[in-house]
Amino acid sequence: MSKLRVGVIGLGEVAQVIHLPILESMPHHFELAAICDISPGLIKRLGDRYRVPRGYTDVHELVAAGGLDCVLVLNSDEYHAECAVAALDAGIHVLVEKPMCLSPREAEEIIAARDRSGKTVMVAYMRRFAPAFTEAVARLPELGELRYARVHDVIGENRLIVDQTAYVDRPDDVPPEAIEAKWARRAVLVREALGEVPQELEWTYGLLCGLGSHDLSAMRELLGKPQKVAAATMWRSGAYVVALLDYGDFVVTYETGVDSQLRYDTYLEVYGASGTMRVQYDTPYVRHFPTTLHLELTDGDSYERSVRRPHLKDPYTYELEHFHEVVTTGGTPKTSAEDYVEDMGLFVEIIRALERS
Repeated sequence: MSKLRVGVIGLGEVAQVIHLPILESMPHHFELAAICDISPGLIKRLGDRYRVPRGYTDVHELVAAGGLDCVLVLNSDEYHAECAVAALDAGIHVLVEKPMCLSPREAEEIIAARDRSGKTVMVAYMRRFAPAFTEAVARLPELGELRYARVHDVIGENRLIVDQTAYVDRPDDVPPEAIEAKWARRAVLVREALGEVPQELEWTYGLLCGLGSHDLSAMRELLGKPQKVAAATMWRSGAYVVALLDYGDFVVTYETGVDSQLRYDTYLEVYGASGTMRVQYDTPYVRHFPTTLHLELTDGDSYERSVRRPHLKDPYTYELEHFHEVVTTGGTPKTSAEDYVEDMGLFVEIIRALERS
């Protein structure tokens, strides 16, 4: 099995709680060769902890130094495209956390860089690699003709769960001007995607690109792309959204929001003529909490209800195994850059429906 030399760009919460420990648990797949972050303190402390030989505060220095087969782009959304393009142009494969980017222009630049480099770009949609979800995709025809579906994602802030279950090194050496530059860059990119819209809609677009990208991406793989966004509404300054997605023969209700409860209430539920299916997710920040598949099937006079927990391996590990496979075999990732572009188009359609309402 080929071992890939990997660099990690961005050492924040998701890197510390998820990606770095999983990379360490996969020594036959990956060698952690370099790290990069805006915080020199994080580079030193995490570099020592994971015995990483090289650390950088600038992504362009990291890719120019060479010696990497792939990078994980885990930093703030506004810089995903810049990092991905820099890595691809240096001949390095890329796994980029969702959202891949914030504007259509950035997506075009990433795809162009991928095509001229011949390297892989994969978007980190870990929910689509959960065994319960992949089994749901395979078993969907058992439900009969589809009648209705619900995509539900109302969660407590991730930090509420993380602070109870993990230690995250939150640095104090990031310059204030860097934080200001990040928010200014974000505003420009969101306006590229949406044009001039009220600030509440900019915030809602951010919610869709972040939390919503998981939900809508999984929905598309399971059910296909909706014909149109029939209606949408939001409240509490765009922190909660409900949209009706028209599939022609059936409708999907999409509902999302973030509150202060210590729980993770996320599922995809599909109602067919003779069966119902629910994929139930738990917080990804506590590894190995299972994703489960709930099935209710009617066959003649019989009714069967079951709950399946296919595996306790966490979806992030399946995701990294898939990335390793496509890089080493020259395959195409199912969560490709073009796949993400479909999601971005749906985010914009929801925003336009919100404008109409």
